[in-house]
Amino acid sequence: MKTVKQTVSMFVAALAVCATLVAAAPAATAADQAGVVASERSFPKTSVARKNVLKESVSTDVSGNWGGIESLDVPKTKSQAERDAEARAEQERQEAEARAQLQQQQAAAASRSASRAALDSSSTGTSGSAIAVNPPDSKTAAALVSYAEQFVGKVPYVWGGSTTSGWDCSGFVMYVFAQFGISLPHSSGAQAGYGTAVPSLADAQPGDIIANSMHAGIYVGNGMVVNALNPSQGTQITPVAWAYTGSYSIRRLL
Repeated sequence: MKTVKQTVSMFVAALAVCATLVAAAPAATAADQAGVVASERSFPKTSVARKNVLKESVSTDVSGNWGGIESLDVPKTKSQAERDAEARAEQERQEAEARAQLQQQQAAAASRSASRAALDSSSTGTSGSAIAVNPPDSKTAAALVSYAEQFVGKVPYVWGGSTTSGWDCSGFVMYVFAQFGISLPHSSGAQAGYGTAVPSLADAQPGDIIANSMHAGIYVGNGMVVNALNPSQGTQITPVAWAYTGSYSIRRLL
């Protein structure tokens, strides 16, 4: 009987121990879970940290002074309108210089003509009127130019004329050279084939003929020619560029 009581007591004690262990297990589990939660909350989430790193890596500070386009030293390119205006200005300047040179040449020729008082009987054509000019003093190109310049402003332009009463361009050249014993046709195109050819205006000398199918004159130097220009201007000294349209021939007879 005593043995049975001891066995029952031991069984009851074992049950009590088991009950105690069962009761303690949930508490420990809850405590452990709480610890895990606390541990997770004590550290920042790695996803947030990565976002912050990415944000910092892609951010760009543009608040600094990088310099605007206006601060760049870029050469200015002229517009087409500006280039055209400069070209017109240069052309006007050259034309003004040519006009000034023409006026000087004409004034010099007029001064020389005014200083000559003698009458040249040979300057009167078959139907011409007397013109106060000096006869040639030699048969040189310089004398020919000096003789031709005496008619500037004195003889009118007359189509088909070849005397001091009036002449056209080729009639004037024909008349002047006749006074030096050289016979030329009354045609600018034909006169362009007489004498020795001169390569260019840069090689031309005073006394050379400059002629094409439209016009003829006598070169006097410095890019100028004495010629019977037109009905409104008569016999004048003008720049070669004004007197001729297109190409021309330069011929040397003296």
